[in-house]
Amino acid sequence: MIVLPRLYAIADAAGFSTTEDLITFATQLIAGGCTLLQYRNKSGNAAEFHGVHVGQEDLSAAAVRKIIGADLWLGVSTHNPEQVQEADLTSADYLAIGPVFATSSKDRPDPVVGLEGVRRARQLTRKPLVAIGGITRANAASVIEAGADSVAVISDLLTNPRKSAEEFFRILR
Repeated sequence: MIVLPRLYAIADAAGFSTTEDLITFATQLIAGGCTLLQYRNKSGNAAEFHGVHVGQEDLSAAAVRKIIGADLWLGVSTHNPEQVQEADLTSADYLAIGPVFATSSKDRPDPVVGLEGVRRARQLTRKPLVAIGGITRANAASVIEAGADSVAVISDLLTNPRKSAEEFFRILR
């Protein structure tokens, strides 16, 4: 079973005007202690990736696993207990649950699951659980306390990424 770091940083390609800006952002996150960074690129070339995270409307976990093989990480997004149970039966290495709180990083977000949704997901799987959606330094500890192994963050890392990452790690010890 994989072990996820407490902070699962996400760099959304849509939020950067140049590749240089994206590289600077990623470098600052690494300097702040990040060891896991998801590069979200809805229009990128999947052959260039080193692990895959799929949503409910993407290829199935089984289909993706056939493509990427056994060595690369595979994560699956879930938004309710039924999806958690279904994803738990797949070869996914970890599951994501959310949105935990309201989020502005998606055009059409799923309904908010809240901390109770995280607690319920934790009861339904032993796989590593990543909580996503509206997570900030102000609410991250409560998400871990609810049962998440890791918190996925986009917006609250954009301003001063190194300092923000360092603060997340202090909060999530």
